[in-house]
Amino acid sequence: MKLIQTVKRRMGNEEKKPAPARGETASKSKSTADASKKPAAAKASTDNAYAVLPKLREAPLADRAELFRQKMQVCSELFDFHNDNNQKQKEAKRQTLLEIVEFVNNTRNCFNESLMQDVVSMVRANIFRALPTKDRTVMSIYDPEDEEPTLEKAWPHLQIVYEFFLRFVVSNDVDPKIAKRFVDQRFVLNLLELFDSEDPRERDYLKTILHRVYGKFMALRSFIRRAIQHAFFKVIYECDIHNGVGELLEILGSIINGFALPLKDEHKDFLIKALIPLHKVKSLASFHQQLSYCMAQYVEKDPRLAHDIITSMLKFWPVSITSKQVLFLNELEETLELTQPTEFALMQDVLFKRIAMCITCPHFQVAERTLFLWNNDYIVKLINQNRQELFPIVIGALYTNSKQHWNSAVHGLTFNVLKLLMEADPQLFDQCSADHRQEAEEEERRDELRETRWAALKDHFATKQAN
Repeated sequence: MKLIQTVKRRMGNEEKKPAPARGETASKSKSTADASKKPAAAKASTDNAYAVLPKLREAPLADRAELFRQKMQVCSELFDFHNDNNQKQKEAKRQTLLEIVEFVNNTRNCFNESLMQDVVSMVRANIFRALPTKDRTVMSIYDPEDEEPTLEKAWPHLQIVYEFFLRFVVSNDVDPKIAKRFVDQRFVLNLLELFDSEDPRERDYLKTILHRVYGKFMALRSFIRRAIQHAFFKVIYECDIHNGVGELLEILGSIINGFALPLKDEHKDFLIKALIPLHKVKSLASFHQQLSYCMAQYVEKDPRLAHDIITSMLKFWPVSITSKQVLFLNELEETLELTQPTEFALMQDVLFKRIAMCITCPHFQVAERTLFLWNNDYIVKLINQNRQELFPIVIGALYTNSKQHWNSAVHGLTFNVLKLLMEADPQLFDQCSADHRQEAEEEERRDELRETRWAALKDHFATKQAN
């Protein structure tokens, strides 16, 4: 209000000024005065670009649409938030943005066809920008979980712009057949690039907006899925680090939930080519929960896909990263709960060879998490149904654990699992135990023979050297 009063006072003073005297002297003095006032006038015009426009609620109804357009146009001006300059103008723009959001909330039919271009242009001018990047050349050092995110300094303006655009997208006044001329493929690509922002507040708005765009603009759905797929390809095969993978996977979780049955080949290809390979990304921990949810959604849609998911996970199984192995085991249990017996029988051998290796893992967290699989009734049922093939694979690993593992908790869990196997089929358990003892004795004899031969070879070499 102070700015508006200042502008009115200045306008009143200009109206009261007397007319300049005629003649050459008066003309020169006028030109000199005008020249001296030009910089001040330009500065005043810049400073009061927001204040000179009246409030939307105070303007006549017939003038509000044009005034709304003018306010969006002045809000396209950008400010540098890395310094403290232009504080008044920044606050004036923020108040103007708040005003147009309030106007949109309280006005019907405010997004007509003539204003859509101005809406999208203002949003584009404010949010589409180059994102600050960190040095990610040393991938093993950079960890988005450990480092504090860089918050966007222009958020006081960006937040309101995002809120305004969200109201535009969800508005019933916006006809998607008309708006798709402005919210087009190029706009969506620019929107997807912003998902790499380090500011979680911005990514949260982007997630909500892109999900709403996907729901409203039917013509863009296929393009959005392909664009997300290409973003994942970049993460898998190029940069390995992307701040917005989790948010994109959250959107996909809702999209997959809405897929019609039977699944199209396009959707299955998306799973095989883009989603499953995300398991081998180094930064998996930052988005594993969302990725696991997407895997579960696919298996619920088509249980046969459990075979593709689990066998691919076994190919990408981490060897040296303990925390990543625990994540894989968590997802493995969730997927096995949705796996049908027919798919389980196709992959049981290779799967339980990996489980046996995890049981004997020296790191107690991996061994403990693997043994917890026997706490799942459905998985135990699958194991018991195929015990003739599976008991011989795991009993040896369990006996090895009971004798050699250093952790007491793993010891207790190992004996519990051995007890479950014995109760499920005592005769088979005894047979597998006898086979394991025989194999252990043969292995011990082979070790003794190897040591004897090595000692003889050393003696022969020593005798040869002495002669």
